[in-house]
Amino acid sequence: MTGGSPPSRILVVEHDPTIAEVIVRYLERDGHRVEWVRDAAKALRRASAEPPDLVILDLRTPQPEVVEMCRALREPSPGPVIMLTVSGDDLDRAVAVEIGAEDYVTKPFSPRELALRVGSLLRRSRGTAVASGAAGGVLRDGDLVVDVGARDVRLGDAAVTLTTREFDLLTHLMRNPRQAFSRAALLHQVWGWSFGDSSTVTVHVRRLREKIEKDPTAPRRIVTVWGVGYRYEPMEG
Repeated sequence: MTGGSPPSRILVVEHDPTIAEVIVRYLERDGHRVEWVRDAAKALRRASAEPPDLVILDLRTPQPEVVEMCRALREPSPGPVIMLTVSGDDLDRAVAVEIGAEDYVTKPFSPRELALRVGSLLRRSRGTAVASGAAGGVLRDGDLVVDVGARDVRLGDAAVTLTTREFDLLTHLMRNPRQAFSRAALLHQVWGWSFGDSSTVTVHVRRLREKIEKDPTAPRRIVTVWGVGYRYEPMEG
């Protein structure tokens, strides 16, 4: 690691030792401190003992009621979560969104791309305090209030819990009302990637709509621009 910052601690939950070995090797090359466990139950114990900065979790990890275990894992480990899913499996993607994962990577995947996504998420997570102070303020739209500095979102009297990616996506759209963004543009501007699966944006938009829209099936704030992508349509003004 550069700049004298301590190495990030990453917890890898993967039942396949061959895949785990590759992931660990690439992440350790980038200077991270990596721990590998085979099952979600052990991961939960390790995360409770020493919360990691980021978790990489294979959804196919053998474990009864693995989805409940995944949700429980978020409690002691508030850092970002990257899910490893099976390529083309819409159910896996839906589960990843349901438990609030910041990102998902489909198998087979490029270890280098996974390492780049890990770096991007960690930079955003560690830079939250600095970025919030530099670009703080409060964004308001009707009953939706976003305190950027505190990274706090409220809808009416209710608090809204967002993941790091969901918060960054919402604030980006709200700061650029009525401007249409393609999925590729959002992937670059919010995720900081010059390449990647644009369906990542789609699942995060769906998740965000479920949290801030009165009727997620007929969104009024984050609307689809057919043939382009998405735009934020203010409820007021």
